[in-house]
Amino acid sequence: MPEASLPAPLQLIDGPALAPATLLLAHGAGAPMDSPFLQTMACGLAELGWRVLRFEFPYMAQARQSGKRRAPDRQPVLLQSWRDQVAAAASEGPLFIGGKSMGGRMASLVLEEQAKAAPVLGCLCFGYPFHPPGKPDVLRIDHLQILTQPTLVVQGERDSFGRRAEVETYGLSPAVQLHWIPDGDHSFKPTKRSGLSEQANLQEAIAAADQFMASVCRDRSGG
Repeated sequence: MPEASLPAPLQLIDGPALAPATLLLAHGAGAPMDSPFLQTMACGLAELGWRVLRFEFPYMAQARQSGKRRAPDRQPVLLQSWRDQVAAAASEGPLFIGGKSMGGRMASLVLEEQAKAAPVLGCLCFGYPFHPPGKPDVLRIDHLQILTQPTLVVQGERDSFGRRAEVETYGLSPAVQLHWIPDGDHSFKPTKRSGLSEQANLQEAIAAADQFMASVCRDRSGG
């Protein structure tokens, strides 16, 4: 497993320096960048040859320093954090942006603008929060219906933020691909009765992300 390094405060980098592309990866609302889920995703993709850079939004960085849990920053702050991260990494070559839940949603909201202004090739969302749990009518999909840049949503089939039966009725843009994790919840964990394993589901998510990024890179290079 590649060793993570801390080149600057509140960043983690995994994978080779000379990778085909770098994935900027953000955390969800409640767990930091070194959560077990993001650690698994980052290290798994690094082992497949991608460079993965994790960062934290200001509220999570403050919570790490203070030891006290904080509510997420307001959306304008989260979006600006994404713009700042892309700007800082733009000189390093091709980029993908994405993250877990809220982090992936915020990445998808800046995708179109950043694809024009920076070398951003696409977006990866692990467990997209299509709606709050228990509120299927409060949808967060307007921009997903008109995206033109390549986007992959890796989603558990029974995710309370958007189950398969719900999401498949949304009429998303053709640029948005969906990869369903069998019987997975918001973090891809299956039920015991399914006979499936959490580890296998996480590996399937890593493989789907790897295939998506490789395909986009091939398309951009004309290969």
